[in-house]
Amino acid sequence: MSANRMLSALAALAVVGGFGWIVATQGAEPPVVLPAPTLDNPKAPGRMQTAVFAGGCFWGLQGVFEHVRGVRGVLAGYSGGSARTANYGDVGGGHTGHAESVQVSFDPAEVSYGELLQVFFSVAHDPTELDRQGPDVGTQYRSVIFYADDTQQRIAAGYIAQLGQARVFGQPIVTHVDALKGFYPAEAYHQDFYLKNPQYPYIVINDLPKIRNLKQLFPDNYRDSPVMVGAR
Repeated sequence: MSANRMLSALAALAVVGGFGWIVATQGAEPPVVLPAPTLDNPKAPGRMQTAVFAGGCFWGLQGVFEHVRGVRGVLAGYSGGSARTANYGDVGGGHTGHAESVQVSFDPAEVSYGELLQVFFSVAHDPTELDRQGPDVGTQYRSVIFYADDTQQRIAAGYIAQLGQARVFGQPIVTHVDALKGFYPAEAYHQDFYLKNPQYPYIVINDLPKIRNLKQLFPDNYRDSPVMVGAR
């Protein structure tokens, strides 16, 4: 665990212990209501597809996308750097080029790439925070969409432009759209971390509210039973 994440967990523990669940979740940012992407692939039967996103701690990102209907699997991992440095110890130093990321495998007949982007920008993270998310600071927590092909690049760039023109955020979007050069799964203890540790203070403060926001804002896309790494 990074020093920032440890401090956040300790602070959260004090809040939870002193004031209870309700106060502990008041620090979570509310969901942002966003328009659907005007440029997107229509839902249609086809082979499984993957999308890779980065935006803060991968525990929360994984938890959110594991609850999206049509998603068949979500891996926490690292993208943006080399295979040699794709480990938690090195990435935590902030000098590897990696970002904590998730690889989302999805059925294009049930959920579109654009719908995943809408979830990513609306409830999974804050796209206006540069090289950080909440208590976590460093380039390893930056906001990135790693595109796998020209279609994903076009849809992602188009949606960022659409949101910018609509001025839905109070600050400019700082999300990068970069070519996916590799995705490296994180260590086993990071997979399904929020599901295995639902009372962990960092999860209570930072991640469980995101999943509640997903259910509130995207009821048609929400699934109660998450798809777990261990169940694949």
